Amino acid sequence: MAEFTDASGIRLVYDVTGGGDPPIVFVHGWGGDRSYVAPQVEFFAGQHTVLALDLRGHGQSSKPAPAAAGYGIDVLADDVLAVVAAAGLRQPVLAGHSLGALIGLSLAARPGAISALVMVDPAPITNEQAKAYFLESVDAVRADTDRSWRTSFARGFFLPTDTVRRDEIIEGFPAGDPDIAAAVLRAMGEFDGAGTLSRATVPVLCIGSAHPVNSSADLRAACPSITIGQTVGSGHFNQLEVPGQVNAMIGKFLALNAAAS
Repeated sequence: MAEFTDASGIRLVYDVTGGGDPPIVFVHGWGGDRSYVAPQVEFFAGQHTVLALDLRGHGQSSKPAPAAAGYGIDVLADDVLAVVAAAGLRQPVLAGHSLGALIGLSLAARPGAISALVMVDPAPITNEQAKAYFLESVDAVRADTDRSWRTSFARGFFLPTDTVRRDEIIEGFPAGDPDIAAAVLRAMGEFDGAGTLSRATVPVLCIGSAHPVNSSADLRAACPSITIGQTVGSGHFNQLEVPGQVNAMIGKFLALNAAAS
C-alpha cells in the first residue's frame, strides 16, 4: 500500500503491482473501494503495471466533508491523475466501474491524460432520466442516517442469481458518510456524460451488465467509434460476478488497440 497526499492534505491510498506496458489504472465505483476491482488487478498484473486506488471519501483514503472539499467528477479525476503521477506512470489505460467510468470519461476528454478508456457498467452517461433521479434523490441520501434508502438502492444492483460479495456490498454500501454519498450522487447527476464522451480523444470500450443503464445506441450517437460489450448473467458488479468475461473483453480491446497503434 502506498499513499499520496495533495497540497490540501487529502490522503489517497493506492496499490501498484505487476509490470509491463501499457500500465492500467482501475477505479472503483460509488460507495466502493479498490478491492472491488481485485479480480482485474490480479489478472492483468501478470503482463501490465497495475494501479488501484481508493477515491477520496472511500476506503482508506481521506474523507473530507463536502463543505471542505469538492466531490465533482473532474475533482476526482484530478485525484486520479495526481496518484498516477506519484506512481510514475505515463498515459495509462483507465478502467473504471460505475462512478469510476465517469472519472475515466473526464480524463478521456483531456488530451494526453490517458491512452484508452474502459467503462465497466458505467453510471448514467446518456440516460437523462436516470441522472434526473440521482439529482432528485440527493436530499434523501443526505438524510439517510438509518441507511434505509441506500440499502434499498444497493439491493437493486443485483440480479437474483448474483452471489459474489452480494450480502457484503448491500451491508457495506450504506455504511459511508451520508453527506459524502449525497455529494457524489449529485456529481454523477450533474456530470455532462454525453458531451464529455463526444470529446473523448482515445479509444473507448463500454462493458455493460445484463441491464445497462445507458443504451448502446445513445453511446454510439455520442461517440461513433466506441466499442460496446455486454456480460451475460450478472448485475451491476459484473467485474466481480463474471470477471472472466470482463477480463477477456478488456484484454481483447487492449490487443486490438495495440495492433492499431
